Amino acid sequence: MNHNQAMTLIGTAVAVVFALTVIFVRLRAGKRPTNARKILIPPVAMSTGFLMYVFPFTREPVLYALAAMCAGCLFSYPLIATSHFYVGEDGIYLKRSRAFIYILLGLLVVRIALHSLVENYVDVYQTGSLFFCLAFGMLVPWRIAMYVRYRRLVNQQVEHAMS
Repeated sequence: MNHNQAMTLIGTAVAVVFALTVIFVRLRAGKRPTNARKILIPPVAMSTGFLMYVFPFTREPVLYALAAMCAGCLFSYPLIATSHFYVGEDGIYLKRSRAFIYILLGLLVVRIALHSLVENYVDVYQTGSLFFCLAFGMLVPWRIAMYVRYRRLVNQQVEHAMS
């Protein structure tokens, strides 16, 4: 096994572990009320990943990065469509969706399939940074949509309490 194959295998394994972790965390999150911080911290924390661009070998052409971000925005739509909130006794909860798990698993399959294709055009490090851009492009619109829905419910609760 050459270096690129080993890196691809490691990257795929990390993606699988990451996807399974997200599914597990998401399933547990529905048991506790949410707040703005829980919605907004993931994209802020993930943004530190852009520090990888300090290293020249991770840099790819800007148009590639923009295309990856745009693809991520498109992939965020199913997540946005299946993420809903409801008001519980002690707060606002994220409603679980069975589709969420299948969407994440489907995105993982697409990621693995695209990885082989993309790796034909850029090296393994640039492939990793492109998929980071794709993931970030998917996370940000999803979390913004969640935050907007959350604020709408909070405002409705305030209006209801005032009337």
